Amino acid sequence: MSEAANATLAVPVNERDHVMGPASAQVTVVNYGDYQCPGCQQRHRSAEKMARELLERVRLVHRHFPLVKSHPNALRAAEAAEAAASQGKFWEMHRLLFLRPNKLRDRDLRGYAKEIGLDLEKFDREMASGVNADRILKDFYFSLNHGITGTPTTFINGVRYALSGVELVTTVKAIVEEQVAKRL
Repeated sequence: MSEAANATLAVPVNERDHVMGPASAQVTVVNYGDYQCPGCQQRHRSAEKMARELLERVRLVHRHFPLVKSHPNALRAAEAAEAAASQGKFWEMHRLLFLRPNKLRDRDLRGYAKEIGLDLEKFDREMASGVNADRILKDFYFSLNHGITGTPTTFINGVRYALSGVELVTTVKAIVEEQVAKRL
């Protein structure tokens, strides 16, 4: 396990976060990610595997951290995820964005919206308004000011870990087992 010294999650999981899994989970994994980041794509695959294997024991949280200077489509992709979230389909859009990182232009994003069954008029209005971009960028700068410097950045139970995707699954499993053993 590789814990970063004194690196803790500055903002607790809250109602604005995108959360999968029970609030009572023994382990909460918070990922800061960018839809164009190759490392984030790998982390996403590991997180999906972890969520399937540890369904009731892990809560997975995604926070946007679009690296707009190096990934020109990351912000727009995050906006599309938020537009999907407003229709209750964040995780469906999130998955498609990570599966197709080279296809994040506006027409691609609209195609994904159609594919997952969003109300396209509402999606188009949100994408045109920029309402989600403002919030995403505000959260980005807030996170930057609180020590998030790149992607992927992962916190497990509030502590930052520097892990590969495979290590993430192994580490979370070990923490879950440790939590279960403490309860016995």
